[in-house]
Amino acid sequence: MSVFKKFAGQTLIYGLSTIVSRLLNFVLTPIFVRKFEASTYGIFTNMYSWAAMINAFLAFGMETTYFRYLQKVEEKDKAKVFNNSFVVTIFTSLIFLSTILLFSNDIAAWFAKDNIDSIGEYKSYVYFVGLTLVVDALAVVPFAKVRANGRPLRYGILKLANIITFVLLNLTFIIFIPYLIKNFPHTAPYFSSWFVDSWLGYVFLSNFIASGLTLLMLLPEIKTFSFKIDKVLLGDMFRYSFPILIANISFIINENLDKMLMPELLPKNIADRDVGIYGAIAKIAVFLSIFVQAFRLGAEPFFFSYAKNENSRKVYAMIMEYFVIAMMMVMIGLSVNIEWLKYFIEGGSPAESAVYWSGLFIIPVILFNYVMLGIYMNLSVWYKLSDQTRYGLYISGIGALITIILCYLLIPRYSYVGAIYVTSITYFVMVFLSYFWGQKNYPIPYKILKIGAYMLVGIIIVYIHYTAFDRNFWIGNIMLIAYIMGTVFVERKTILRIMKAKN
Repeated sequence: MSVFKKFAGQTLIYGLSTIVSRLLNFVLTPIFVRKFEASTYGIFTNMYSWAAMINAFLAFGMETTYFRYLQKVEEKDKAKVFNNSFVVTIFTSLIFLSTILLFSNDIAAWFAKDNIDSIGEYKSYVYFVGLTLVVDALAVVPFAKVRANGRPLRYGILKLANIITFVLLNLTFIIFIPYLIKNFPHTAPYFSSWFVDSWLGYVFLSNFIASGLTLLMLLPEIKTFSFKIDKVLLGDMFRYSFPILIANISFIINENLDKMLMPELLPKNIADRDVGIYGAIAKIAVFLSIFVQAFRLGAEPFFFSYAKNENSRKVYAMIMEYFVIAMMMVMIGLSVNIEWLKYFIEGGSPAESAVYWSGLFIIPVILFNYVMLGIYMNLSVWYKLSDQTRYGLYISGIGALITIILCYLLIPRYSYVGAIYVTSITYFVMVFLSYFWGQKNYPIPYKILKIGAYMLVGIIIVYIHYTAFDRNFWIGNIMLIAYIMGTVFVERKTILRIMKAKN
């Protein structure tokens, strides 16, 4: 049980840094939805959806590969693992940067669609987002090195520095400078030559500057890099990472293709608006996504480092149980408090608020999708530890195919609601396939009935809260407290054993 406490402690540190970072970022959401109309916010959502896809290519699966090969090589060769991993991201970044510089006009025209007058603005967006992606890609392996070295506090400081910079710059461009111009007219000449009020490009520029600062702060990790590449080891790492790359791209398709296709599959007069609504309501689910992200940050290096222990699979099974229980608590908590959380996506006028709030009814499904995502991330440990990464490719590839087909079937008819249900179906299939193949190739004793019972009770609570009690705040929170107390009672013996375990 002491190892469980160690894992929980590291994950907690990652979680706290992630929570603080996401909360600071979340502060911008109400500012954005008040400053930008839903259609403009839709451009923001669409650009970052494409960015997520490209980011998977630039990273080339090197984060997971780095963790795996640190455990496979001798101590003296660990520097080679870093050199090989980092040089791959340098290569992919240079290819992408060249593409952006050569084809920026064409890319901007594609994003602008029929709006020829906005091509110039889109070109600026493409430059800023593209450069940010390059910088972020170069930071992937150094960040993995920080995690592999067991330094969650340093990781947290770096992430906080990034998000604080991003938030402060956005506040400067969106609030502070317009305030100065309005209330202190004598300052206007300082900004008149370059500042454009309510320009979306400042969001992307802020992101680029914040990412650049973070990369500079990672120089202590980067300075050990050498171009002395071990070609034999690099070839072996490529064979491991390539299926992960394809799986990651397929996974990003599952996550973001709906937002990318909505402008193509919906009438122009509603496409950007509905993408904006989708992006805004998804922000309320940020707290559950934080939990998933914190788990991934702590779990991946832990799973690899603990794999050689005799009871590792039992530990992995226990982690899954309590991970799902915690996820369901967060899901219920957010769902029953939606009536006050909705004010974080309040528009600049009652009419605009009504547009954003029209999507509140589907938020529990978005939250449950994050639960399924977390389960899949937990299950995926088997093919990474057993060097059978091709299964990750198969699972994500099947998921991507389902996503593509269902998006074309459901989005034209149901818009973002259809897109959300596409994600639900895809994740269910991916979870099933990963569990089915995993139990055949690398069996882990998950308590499926117990996990399923906690999930079913949570789903019933949320369903009753929305249908029978019309999202009543007090009744919903009473049911949440009852769920938590019931869980503590059922799990009391295991909780006590964990708490009493010696470090």
